[in-house]
Amino acid sequence: MQTVNIHEAKTHLSRLLEAVEHGEDIIIARAGQPIALLSAYQPPRNTIAPPGSMKGQEWWMADDFDKPLDDLFDCLKPECEK
Repeated sequence: MQTVNIHEAKTHLSRLLEAVEHGEDIIIARAGQPIALLSAYQPPRNTIAPPGSMKGQEWWMADDFDKPLDDLFDCLKPECEK
């Protein structure tokens, strides 16, 4: 892993980006202290299932899923209002 100072990183950014494209990670330092890591972009994983992805799979829903939730927040009421 190569370490460069800020001035060198600004001056040779194109060269450093080429090195990153070839798989190298670059540490950018100020006065010898690492402050940033220049590395290749990794696209985020798609964590949202596309529509229809559950087709053919078995699933269930509770019979009372739509039961009113009238007393759901009773625990948040002050004692005198109960």
